[in-house]
Amino acid sequence: MVPVFAACALLSLAPLLVLGAVLDVPPIWTQPEQVHLSYPGVPGSMAVTWTTFNKTDSRVEYGLLGGQIFEMTAKGEATLFVDSGLEKRKLYIHRVTLTHLKPASIYVYHCGSDVGWSDVFSFTALNDSTSFSPRFALFGDMGNENPQSLARLQKETQLGMYDVILHIGDFAYDMHEDNARIGDEFMRQIQSIAAYVPYMTCPGNHEATYNFSNYRNRFSMPGQTESLWYSWNLGMAHIISLSTEVYFYLQFGTELLFKQYEWLKKDLEEANKPENRAVRPWIITMGHRPMYCSNDDQDDCTKFDSYVRLGRKDIKPPAPGLEDLFYHNGVDLELWAHEHSYERLWPVYGDKVYNGSKEQPYVNPKAPVHIITGSAVSTSNVTATLLTINNKNIVYHTQSFLCCSCFAT
Repeated sequence: MVPVFAACALLSLAPLLVLGAVLDVPPIWTQPEQVHLSYPGVPGSMAVTWTTFNKTDSRVEYGLLGGQIFEMTAKGEATLFVDSGLEKRKLYIHRVTLTHLKPASIYVYHCGSDVGWSDVFSFTALNDSTSFSPRFALFGDMGNENPQSLARLQKETQLGMYDVILHIGDFAYDMHEDNARIGDEFMRQIQSIAAYVPYMTCPGNHEATYNFSNYRNRFSMPGQTESLWYSWNLGMAHIISLSTEVYFYLQFGTELLFKQYEWLKKDLEEANKPENRAVRPWIITMGHRPMYCSNDDQDDCTKFDSYVRLGRKDIKPPAPGLEDLFYHNGVDLELWAHEHSYERLWPVYGDKVYNGSKEQPYVNPKAPVHIITGSAVSTSNVTATLLTINNKNIVYHTQSFLCCSCFAT
């Protein structure tokens, strides 16, 4: 029989012995994290992306809400991303695409493998009807230390207010910092939004380090351009995402600048075919650095010879800008960020206002309407913009205490 004092002594040592045993075991980084959704551009589909720090299988188990949970399984692949910082940290980015989803139906899912599963999340499959009126939250310039919009976006996502999130460049400030740990932390923060609704993106200037490698590896947008530019359809809108940064980071080469421009020309030509424009009369673009702004900060948008608007005449061959291309192809709405403020312009082209009329400037405007919504990092009450495509005639948007409607016929 063990004396009482001896038994107590053994018990008091037990936690230390267990703790010592645990500390001798190296950590196993197989737990999925940083889960986020994106729309691949194909009706009835949804892409699920997440991160682990060891290589594992890539599986999503899912099912309709109210049905048998996890009755379906989809498999994908993991790609190794080696950050270019001093530590050369390794991340495994997993991508799985779910297909044949029922439009407007709610699905429950988790992702991972037999060595680690994520929490359980849900999403609503996008409605593929052209009469669908999608609701977007759009913003740019949100960091992980001062994400002024995040709490509001979390709550409003939980309330089901949005069908899609549009993040118009500048993430985390910056994703590459601390050997990409800041990027990890930011992706963990947005999981509370992006695991529930598609989180669609475009690159900003704060993603430029190591040739945009953190951005290109972490997100999964449509097409084969590493999420730099792409387009997709939703409801009555054709939406184009582009990189304004190809006009500025010429140290990475000019090939992407010309390649994107030629792609934009072809995409806009296709969108403007009578049979396509009749179904989707709204053409909307999103890019980080705006063509116009009123801020006095010497950014590109304050200059008469803006690179984004007018191109690069200082390189050979000269590179065309985007303003003429968008104007002549009937782009209706241009969404921007970069400036840490909100601004809505009258319809403008070539530094001139082309209002529909003096009384109703946004009814039948003669040029694109520009909206800057780069205030997600701001300490003001202006955070994200809500944009709704009501029908073929009306797009409605609100910004904090400001609101307006844009009309077309």
